[in-house]
This record gives sequence, C-alpha cells and structure tokens, in this order.
Amino acid sequence: MVLVGEARRVGDSVLLARRSPEQRSEHQPLRLSKFHAPEIVFGEGSLSEAAHAAGRLGARRPFVVTDPGVMEAGWPAELLAQLTAAGLAPQVWLDLTPNPKDHEIQAGYERYLESGCDVVLGIGGGSVIDAAKGVALLAANGGRILDYEGIDRIAHPIPPLIMMPTTSGTGADVSQFCIVTDTERHTKITIMGRALVPDVSVVDPRLLVTMPEWLNAATGLDALTHGIEAFVSLAHGPLTDHHALQAISLVNSNLAETMLRPRNAEARSLMAQAALEAGLAFTNAILGATHAMSHQVGGMLDLPHGVVNGVLLPHVIRFNGADSPERFVPIAQAMGLDVLGAPATEAVHLVAESVRELGDEVGVPKGLSSLGVTDADIPRLAQLTLGDACLTTNPRGASFDDIESLFRAAM
Repeated sequence: MVLVGEARRVGDSVLLARRSPEQRSEHQPLRLSKFHAPEIVFGEGSLSEAAHAAGRLGARRPFVVTDPGVMEAGWPAELLAQLTAAGLAPQVWLDLTPNPKDHEIQAGYERYLESGCDVVLGIGGGSVIDAAKGVALLAANGGRILDYEGIDRIAHPIPPLIMMPTTSGTGADVSQFCIVTDTERHTKITIMGRALVPDVSVVDPRLLVTMPEWLNAATGLDALTHGIEAFVSLAHGPLTDHHALQAISLVNSNLAETMLRPRNAEARSLMAQAALEAGLAFTNAILGATHAMSHQVGGMLDLPHGVVNGVLLPHVIRFNGADSPERFVPIAQAMGLDVLGAPATEAVHLVAESVRELGDEVGVPKGLSSLGVTDADIPRLAQLTLGDACLTTNPRGASFDDIESLFRAAM
C-alpha cells in the first residue's frame, strides 16, 4: 500500500499519493509538472502551413500517413500537392483500419524504411495520428510497437511529427499518448512519453466537414470525456484546469449543432478548438477510469473509442463524484447547469445526467450490451483495466470489484 504523502511520478508530473479520507481536505495532488504542447497552427485554410513546417523540420521525403476514408474525402490530395509544390517528394501510406493494430504499424514502419523517409505527417483522425506516432517511434528505436507499452520507455529521439486532425475530439495531434491494439491479447495498449508530443499540430476546421455523422458524435464525446477526466485527475493543475473547462463548455454548446448543421463553419471551428483544448488538458493532466475501461472494450471488440466513452462516462462520474464531489461543481458550471447554492453531490448528479442527455441527442447507445459486450466479458475487461496507465490518475482508487461493478452498471 502507498503511504500517505509518498510522491510518485506519472510522466512528467510528480503526484502525492492518495491520502486517507480524513486527510482528503488537505489533498494537494500536483507538486511539480511540465506543460507539454506542440507548435500549433489554427484556423481556416491552415492546412497549407504543413508543407512549410515540413521544410523547416528538414523534410526531403516526408512520410504521409492517412487512411482510405480520409483519402476519399480529398484532404491528403490537397496536402500532397502542397508538399510537392514545396519541392518535397512525399510518400503515402494508408493501409490502416480504425483502432490501429500492432501489425499495421509494423507494416508502416517497414514502408517508411523502404522509402527512405524523414519527417512523418499524419492527416486523419486519432487512429491515423496514433499510427503515425507508432511508425516514427519504431523508425528511431526499432523492435515491436508492443515493446513500448507504459510510460517513458522511448530511448531515442524520433523523427519530426506534423499532425493534421480531421476529427474534433481525439486530441492525438497534441498529446503524449499513442494507443495501439494488441491483436493477440485483444486489448489496447497505452504508450506514453514526451517524445510522442508532435512538433507541429495544424488544426484546419475545414477538414472536419467530411466526417460521417457517427464519427462526429464519437469524437465530440471523446473531447468531452478528455475535459472532464483531466479536470478531476490527480495530476490536474491550474493550466490544465483552464483548458479542460473551456473544452467542456465548447463541446456542450456546439456538438449537437454540428450534428444538425454539419456545414456551420462557426460551430465546426469551436469544436476544433474544443478538441485542441481538451487535448492540451489531458496530455498534461492524464485521464481516468473512463479511458482505462474504454481502451479494453475498444480493443476487445474493435469499437469506436468515443462511443464507448459516451456510454461509460456518466457511470464513472457518479463513482468518482461519490468520493470528491466538489470537483464537479466547476464542471457543472461550464456546462451551464444551475448549481448555485446546491450541494456538490447535486452537481455530480446533474453532470452525469447532462452527459447522458447529450449522448442521447447525438445517438450514442445507452448500454454496452448494444455494442456487443456480454456479461461473460466483464471479468476479463475489469482485469485488463487495472493495468491501464490511465487508471493511475483517476481521483478515486478503484479495485477489481469496483471496475466490475462499473461495467455491469453500464451494460
């Protein structure tokens, strides 16, 4: 058992270990932290800046990672034309499926070596960006991608990374995370380290309009989950709190609008900002039980990550709020909920209900059973959750029985 007041490191944050309930009022979770962020280019038409960034970073043969859906939408063609006009010789790799698999990243790495590439560019959603990070990691460090599961296990500097998100939620374009599906164990692994923070993130809201409706809903709820989990995380601090609350407010105000009116440029821009701010929050404050659980479900059944988050989040809010309800008061206020003068426990209830209502509005199923999870899956899912790095910073300690109960409540 960790002793009261004992410090431990998660990434670049030094945390105070969990205290006993009677000491919780004195709990100061953040002792020392670094705030990681790439160079960020934001705004309509900013995609053209990626070619300039590649040149600045020394590219000659940039390796462009994307997927068939994004290629069909036309954005990689625009990027490739700009790279070519800048005198570069881009190589494209798009043999990817959602929730990037270990063997896919291995194939991308081999293609990178064969092509003699240098700078890595990812244009797509979180799966594309995670795969691009995985290829860059192996390009400098070798081995198998599964060898790097855990925190700060990357020994050598990786090639420069430039990321261009086409979804509004994953935050992978600014994060120090890389999530990969282990196809043998049927789970997702988390690779975390400062080396994975991209050099440049180019956020062009134009790229969001070609998302299918289900993906818009899923990634938007992912951004909301990032904001909420980062705000209550044991590694939160004043810098991450600001970004987390801003992201929560922006998603709550604009996600439904982008579902109803996909071409609403202002709402799209605000959702792009929400995803960015949520990413800045969670890459520095880390996450919690929702993500630790969601990684296991997504890895087992190859499901959309944000949809699973949307199902699990209200249940985890209630679980965490039973222990530290006061952190949910600012979250409720960011969502426009009237909690003035109400007990903090009421804020917990209202936030959980509001998240579920937003899920209903954008078409997220009410339970995991509708996504294919069975009662027989729950013990294995709970066991795998206990080993996920995201659980480390959850504000409330969770045992196997706690996680199992949360999964059953979410069925």
